[in-house]
Amino acid sequence: MIRLPFLDGAPPHAFPPVDTAQEVPDGLLAAGGDLSPERLLAAYRRGIFPWYSDGQPILWWSPSQRAVLDTASVHVPRRFARWLRGCDWRLRADSAFAEVVRACAEPRRGEAGTWITADMQEAYGRLHRLGHAHSVEVFAGERLVGGIYGVAIGHMFFGESMFSGEPNGSRVALLGLAKVLCDWGFPLLDAQLESPHLARLGARGVPRALFCAEVARLADRESPAGTWGGRFPALAARDLAP
Repeated sequence: MIRLPFLDGAPPHAFPPVDTAQEVPDGLLAAGGDLSPERLLAAYRRGIFPWYSDGQPILWWSPSQRAVLDTASVHVPRRFARWLRGCDWRLRADSAFAEVVRACAEPRRGEAGTWITADMQEAYGRLHRLGHAHSVEVFAGERLVGGIYGVAIGHMFFGESMFSGEPNGSRVALLGLAKVLCDWGFPLLDAQLESPHLARLGARGVPRALFCAEVARLADRESPAGTWGGRFPALAARDLAP
């Protein structure tokens, strides 16, 4: 039996120490509470994120290993680089945040449900309106073909989810996000959990203590708040080819 601290009634910043997270399942730290902007931002600053399904209480996680991408050295396989050079897709930011989140919430092939519940969509929509959550979108003409969204605090970006409406749509969004983050002085992109797809792009695992120390350092740096729409450079997919 797993005994978890419950956050119902606790102040937004009141999380257990991350080193008290469960070993099995890896990283499960606490349950309950709410998805208010204050609690979500406090969680991210501590290396914690929410992940749960409909019918469950809110579950908070801080895995023992965290997948991160170094924004200056994302790996672009040669075949993908050749494809990029011939692609005329364009990238934007914060022009279709709700659409990206809804697309990410669609069940993947072979899956019955989604962890991006209606409450989660509403919560990240609130963060977006406050200038803390952002999306990078990929368009073929005016058709949305890929995207990624996440949370920016200081000079740290926490990726939440991405989607492809066409092959390579999510990879183009991720590459575009990494390029702009690097230019803006964000050295790390949190990808949460390791996967073969992310490993092919150069993601590496970082022990929790080291990850949380980096988050504390980077999240305290000053960074402009608000929408990215006016700050995001004009980018085409071909601009991302090495």
